[in-house]
This record gives sequence, structure tokens and C-alpha cells, in this order.
Amino acid sequence: MTIQGQEAGAAAGVSVPDTKLAAEATELVRDTVGDLIYHHSRRVYWFGSLQGANRGLRFDPELLYIAAMFHDLGLGEPFRSSGRRFEVDGADEARRFLLGHGLPEDGIRRVWTAIALHTTPGIPAFMEPEVALLTAGVEYDVLGIGYQDISDGDRAEITALHPRPDFKRRILAAFTEGIAPKPETTFGNVKADVLQHFVPGFTRGDFVETIQNSPWPE
Repeated sequence: MTIQGQEAGAAAGVSVPDTKLAAEATELVRDTVGDLIYHHSRRVYWFGSLQGANRGLRFDPELLYIAAMFHDLGLGEPFRSSGRRFEVDGADEARRFLLGHGLPEDGIRRVWTAIALHTTPGIPAFMEPEVALLTAGVEYDVLGIGYQDISDGDRAEITALHPRPDFKRRILAAFTEGIAPKPETTFGNVKADVLQHFVPGFTRGDFVETIQNSPWPE
């Protein structure tokens, strides 16, 4: 099955996998999230792929694409009452999707792990290439980490295909909207910074105080 139109885009020497699985993932995500998350997710695939080439990593493009497309799905409204980290919600949706398509367990595990860990710095880089490169793509698009690792020309091709107008403000708003209903899920991860900036009255969890105030007598 050939992905049509923009979904079949190629830029900077990287193309979307021309498979039924990739096509159906694209359609599902486009129907579930708005343009902000859709374009961000696609850029993450491109930037992660290019960082994989830069690092000499051999990876499965289809697995990386699925991980990229699903990685922020958990920010969507259907998941805001789950009580779980949005990363886990997105990972579980990807798992359900891949199980429905009969993907081998090892591939499903890689995609699940990549999504679940994509906001946990310092660990994914030492795991399987798909796990490492999803985080690398997210860090590139959101934080600008490794910005000079990709050429100006390649970056321009990717952002022409998937633009990022007012992206910094809009992605922070999406993070806030997606996780504010379950602030307890930000304990110990980077999303606590988002709520501290944008949710009045938010108090971040404190690891030291949690230890000191635990029910243990000593």
C-alpha cells in the first residue's frame, strides 16, 4: 500500500516507510490528534532517523516511525482521566495497535519502551536504537539538543514538509493541557517544570521530603 500525498513525503534523504502498517498508523494519529502533534510527530521521525545516520546506528525505520507517531498520543483528551503518565498511555495505545497487526513481540517491546521513556533523559541513549532515536528526535524538535548535528538544508526540507509555526508556545500549551488533570504523574520527570510554569498553585513533588515524611520510623 502506498501512502499518498503529504503522508508519503520524503525530505533530507529520509522517507516514510511505504508499508500498510505505517499508512494505518498515520491515518489513526491524524484522526486522533491535531495538526500540532501530527507535524511534531512526523518531524521527530525525520530528526531521529538523521541522528541515527549520524551515530552509525542500524534501526528499523518502521518501528521508529510507529514510535514517533504514537509518542504524544497520550496527551489527547481520551487519556486525561487515566491517572497514568501520558507516555505510558501512548505506549499502551501503540502496543494495542501493533498487537492488532500481528507484529512480533520484540518489535512491540521496542516501540513501547521508546515511547514510555521518551521524557526520561539519560537512559534511552544506552538502549536499542529505536528507543535511543525516538528520544533523540524528540530532544531535537522540542529542546534543540544536537541542533547543529543536522544541516541547515536538511532541517529546512523537513520543516517545509512539516512546519512548526509558534511551536514553542503551542507545544508547551499542549503539554500543560494534557497533564494538568493528573499532576501527580509529573513526580520525578521533566513535565513537572511545565506545570510549575503554567498551572497556578501547582506544587511539585519533592523526593527528599517524600523520604523524610515516609511512614518509616527511622
